[in-house]
Amino acid sequence: MMKISGLTIRKRLLWLLLILCVLFAALIVRLAYVQLVKGEELSAKAEDNWRRNIAFAPKRGEITDRNGTALAYNVTTPTILAIPVQIKDKPGTARKLAPLLDMTEDQVLKLISKKESSVYLKPGGRKITMEKAQQIRDLALPGIVVAEDNKRYYPYGGLAAHILGFTGIDNQGLTGVEKKYDSQLSGIPGSISFLSDAAGRLMPGSDEKYSEPKDGLTLQLTIDKSIQSIMERELDKAMTDLNADGAWSIAMNPKNGEILAMASRPGYEPGSYQDYSSEVYNRNLPIWMTYEPGSTFKIITLAAALEEKKVDLLNDRFFDPGYVKVGGATLRCWKKGGHGSQTFLQVVENSCNPGFVALGQKLGKDTLFKYIKNFGFGSKTGIDLGGEENGILFKPSQVGPVELATTAFGQGVSVTPIQQVAAVSAAINGGNLYKPHVAKAWINPDSGQTVQDVQPELVRKVISEGTSAQIRSALESVVANGTGGNAFIDGYRVGGKTGTAQKVVNGRYSANEHIVSFIGFAPADDPQIIVYTAVDNPQGIQFGGVVAAPIVKNILKSSLEYMGVKPRADQLNKKYKYGETPTVTVPDLVGQSVDDIYEDMNSNFMLTRSGSGNYVISQAPKAGARVQKGSTIRIYMGSEKEADSAVEEQEQKDKNGS
Repeated sequence: MMKISGLTIRKRLLWLLLILCVLFAALIVRLAYVQLVKGEELSAKAEDNWRRNIAFAPKRGEITDRNGTALAYNVTTPTILAIPVQIKDKPGTARKLAPLLDMTEDQVLKLISKKESSVYLKPGGRKITMEKAQQIRDLALPGIVVAEDNKRYYPYGGLAAHILGFTGIDNQGLTGVEKKYDSQLSGIPGSISFLSDAAGRLMPGSDEKYSEPKDGLTLQLTIDKSIQSIMERELDKAMTDLNADGAWSIAMNPKNGEILAMASRPGYEPGSYQDYSSEVYNRNLPIWMTYEPGSTFKIITLAAALEEKKVDLLNDRFFDPGYVKVGGATLRCWKKGGHGSQTFLQVVENSCNPGFVALGQKLGKDTLFKYIKNFGFGSKTGIDLGGEENGILFKPSQVGPVELATTAFGQGVSVTPIQQVAAVSAAINGGNLYKPHVAKAWINPDSGQTVQDVQPELVRKVISEGTSAQIRSALESVVANGTGGNAFIDGYRVGGKTGTAQKVVNGRYSANEHIVSFIGFAPADDPQIIVYTAVDNPQGIQFGGVVAAPIVKNILKSSLEYMGVKPRADQLNKKYKYGETPTVTVPDLVGQSVDDIYEDMNSNFMLTRSGSGNYVISQAPKAGARVQKGSTIRIYMGSEKEADSAVEEQEQKDKNGS
């Protein structure tokens, strides 16, 4: 064996020592790098692995009407939450929970086996009943928590359903303003954050971090619940009485584009939308439905002709033989035999098709279609609701003599109800086209302070104030003297226009199915509200003036009374048709002697007397009421002193404004 010298051994030991020193130095450098350079990054990664987060959903913002009445808000409801690391017997837990949650064992087992800090047992465990929540508490299952959640609640059932829309299982907006303004209504989630080991135990020395959720803003709508209720009442009655396929209506403030009410039939209830066809809750007919408008569209032709000074309504005349021949086609008036010689105001009152063909021809296609587009047809209004359609207009190259003629009286073009309301509002409000909207303001739910007001948006000026005044006057005459007579309201100046359009079925005009409509506004000299109503295929008589005008009348009358618009005596006298009974104003008889009454009364009324004495101390109906001619007025008699006292009392009430 070769002998190793001491020097060699010492050299080897020295090299080993050097190598160990180098390795130790490298280790120190590495440790320093990890601690000083990468320390924060690695600590953050470690904390991410240890940290558990339990999210807390914010409270979704309420939706109210313009007066603050809540139309959608949240109610607390139980929800089942699982913490998987705390569940030891997962198959057994799934077996016990599945029947209570209306889920399969496999569905529950898959959820509680996830490698997450917490998981919702959905869909069956979200927003359950109190009874089910108590049954699950009684099981005392480790890792299963009954937490609080929010469920959307619509206190008035189906009222304004197509405007409000509804939310999904996670409170996300799916339709209506719930979807349109989901980000503002949703708020910002909060959470509890803590460090735990693999078993879910809180790590020593660590603490919880709480991030408070930020609740969603309150959305105040332009909708008025009372007017909305009036509208829906009338549509429900129409659907029952007329056995119609559908009906829809819009009420708007014509001066700023604020939607006061909007309804569609068939309707649904947002809180149980799953029970309805998607065609019902996804189709908000007032903004989605497109169809030929019929005679309501004549208002646009009239506006263009007046603005371009192509017609003088009182001095220019037109002879209607009952038809007009255009480009080889015969276009007929609704009245067989025609209206004969008439002024153009009477053309409007009578809704005479040949007369409007003449106005279209005076304008020419370029001018007429310029006004049609300026009034907003052919493009969306931009209302803040989903599902709005554009409508369809002829392309310029498609417009020949026949197309020009039919467009002038509302046939051959396709429009939406909301386009018609916006356009006619511009025609009567002084010529200003406004963008319709349903959002009025955003409000902080904690302070009650307004965060943002939604301002009216003027799209463009379409016609002059002078032209608009002529249109208001002409449309008031339509109601008093023409085809809109069924919308006449005693004491209120009402303007409006009828519409009757054949439906297109399988590419052809149907002889038996129509969409009948009426658009009306009041007061005619200073419009506060405009209402459009259409009925799809009503059974029986299918004319807008017969079917839709009475519906609009009822909506307008109830709405005006609710809005505090006082009746007036300065309306146009109605031209009554054969068989109709005229209405008259009840005179003030209080304070008069019986001799004066019988001397002044004419054939308008019948009188019945109660009490003794020669002077009237009270009467029913009261002075100023409108009643049918020949109605009975009951007068209560007393002494001259009692009559004087009654007069003084009434004068004091009038002075106090009561």
